Amino acid sequence: MLRSEEIERFRPVIRQRQWERLRALLDTVQTTNPFHRKRLMNMSAAISLEDFVRRCPLMTKRLLVQDRENFPPYGSNHTYPLENYTRFCQTSGTTGPPLTWLDSRDDWEGMLNLWQEIFGAFGIEPGEDRLFFPFSFGPFLGFWTAFEAASRVGCLVIPGGGMSTNARLQLMHGHGVTVICTTPTYALHLGETKEQSGELRQGPWALKKIIVAGEPGGSQPEIRARIEALWPGAHVLDHHGLTETGPVSYQDPEDAGRLRVMEEAYFAEILDPATGHEVLEGSTGELVLSTLHRLGSPMLRYRTGDLVRKRYAADGGLCLEGGILGRLDDMICVRGVNIYPTAVDAVLRRFPEVVEYQVREIRAGALLDLKIVVEVPLTVRDVSVSGRIALALRDAFQLRMEVEVVPQGTLPRFEFKARRWIKELP
Repeated sequence: MLRSEEIERFRPVIRQRQWERLRALLDTVQTTNPFHRKRLMNMSAAISLEDFVRRCPLMTKRLLVQDRENFPPYGSNHTYPLENYTRFCQTSGTTGPPLTWLDSRDDWEGMLNLWQEIFGAFGIEPGEDRLFFPFSFGPFLGFWTAFEAASRVGCLVIPGGGMSTNARLQLMHGHGVTVICTTPTYALHLGETKEQSGELRQGPWALKKIIVAGEPGGSQPEIRARIEALWPGAHVLDHHGLTETGPVSYQDPEDAGRLRVMEEAYFAEILDPATGHEVLEGSTGELVLSTLHRLGSPMLRYRTGDLVRKRYAADGGLCLEGGILGRLDDMICVRGVNIYPTAVDAVLRRFPEVVEYQVREIRAGALLDLKIVVEVPLTVRDVSVSGRIALALRDAFQLRMEVEVVPQGTLPRFEFKARRWIKELP
């Protein structure tokens, strides 16, 4: 952790650059962007980032949804006429209704530049690395920006949409793929499928790096270790971003357990959800972002819903310790205990026998209980697995949870973001 005097030496320089970029953006959007013009009536007198924070209200996804309903189909958050927008993307819909997103050529170029920064930090080598993208063809911003940026860097890029997991593994093996970009869940599934295949299990594999995003886990030691055990010689590299903002952070080269925010492109705040005030270093809060580079559809003080812990790097750069810890809207209260899915995941991943799992929310009247269904390989004969997992969960949360063990292959698999929490109808 940096001493306070070191933080005070570095941070003003970073914040001054951010304010210069933000002030230029504000001058434009207050004139030409209908969505923000209504929100920023009193912003012309702002003289600093601190003044911006005082004057600018927080944005929420609910506001964006309402704006789409009022001005279908794309909303009113557009700084330019619609004919200036050339790229269409859509949110995944995991935290609400899917939202369409339009980008201008310049904004798209800006996001490609951010991805090139990420690839540079991850040591991706032009002309040497072969990147594989095992996603289905669709309007997912992260896929397209990463894919195009890797090609621009000078790497061979290989799409893997519309293929089975076995076919993807054959392609990876046959073409010497050195890097895959996927979710932590699918990286695990690819590795598990490889281990079950006699032919593919032996290798040799050229894979060196696994870039993960789309869900928490890439910065969690238990999940990283599980993935790397399935892919010997390969290293997990975490990253996170949002359709609404673009690429936001990447794994700090100096510390695998934290994400480094790209502060040239974002003014980031970490706020206490209860008070709305900035938290101290080492404390946990909600990540709030203002885009400094995406002028066509800017986000200004956007509440991401991501729960993060605030840290600073040696050069004063903002980092998210432990990556994305969870989402505020994912928290549930079970018999008076607040539980985040990522906390349950961290407990279950400590057990090497657990291949996959599902959490079932069972409501009886006003009471909510959780039932944990875990998949284990057929070769596991240890009948104490469920009891040991139940004990670990009780120790972690001071709650009794039913644990059911099922054979490997029983639960669904996911190519993109996993949906492991199921609400059972009464």
